[in-house]
Amino acid sequence: MASQLSLIVIPTYNEVDNVEQLAHEIISKQPDVDLLFIDDNSPDGTGQILDQLSKSISGIQVLHRDKKSGIGSAHLAGIHWAYENGYRFLITMDSDFSLSPDFISRFLEKAQTSDVTVGSRFKCKDGLIEWKFYRKVLTHLGHYLTKKLLGMPYDATGAFRAYRLDSIPREVFLEIQSKGYSFFYESLYLFYRKGIPIEEIEIRLPSRTYGHSKMRLMDIIHGLAFLVLLTLRYRVIPIFFKTSGRLVLK
Repeated sequence: MASQLSLIVIPTYNEVDNVEQLAHEIISKQPDVDLLFIDDNSPDGTGQILDQLSKSISGIQVLHRDKKSGIGSAHLAGIHWAYENGYRFLITMDSDFSLSPDFISRFLEKAQTSDVTVGSRFKCKDGLIEWKFYRKVLTHLGHYLTKKLLGMPYDATGAFRAYRLDSIPREVFLEIQSKGYSFFYESLYLFYRKGIPIEEIEIRLPSRTYGHSKMRLMDIIHGLAFLVLLTLRYRVIPIFFKTSGRLVLK
């Protein structure tokens, strides 16, 4: 696959221990794929390491943001950057090695025929086997609620995805309102409602290899509240009032 066709977007915040190893591992496995790191002014010096990598390795670029502005907004920034720079295929992933670079080739292969490819942690029984109990509970709860409230069958809260940008109108991403973790299920639900083809591939996630979870209690509370509002807007209000259910979600 030729360079400039495929891009991997990786948001970072305080990932000084692993970004260099991650970059080298991805490049060694996928030398024709470009990388865009989006750093939210990490105080641990992650941005400086990324700048050094971008100078020494062609195909690595860094987008610096002034402050921590939300994981969803980082993904959106990377997606719009990919459109502006003419990429055809886009993969998004985390930077802590909980999402193995070994899966990238499968995502790229699937992206040839599917507009959106989602990495599912629930298609195999041991997809979360090495995770700590509380992380399993949060992940299973998120999966249960998005299935029941939004009525879609996919693993909607994960970051490991592939987008075929030449098949997805850019305007769809402009409709996404969430800037935080809610971005993942909101974006997938918009694709689902618009009939954009979505497929899943099973992934098995090891325990967190580096770093620690960036999700705070307020992120969880906001995510649940946003999920309820999204359900009201698209499912409950149209049924009871026969309207578009237009609400302003922030």
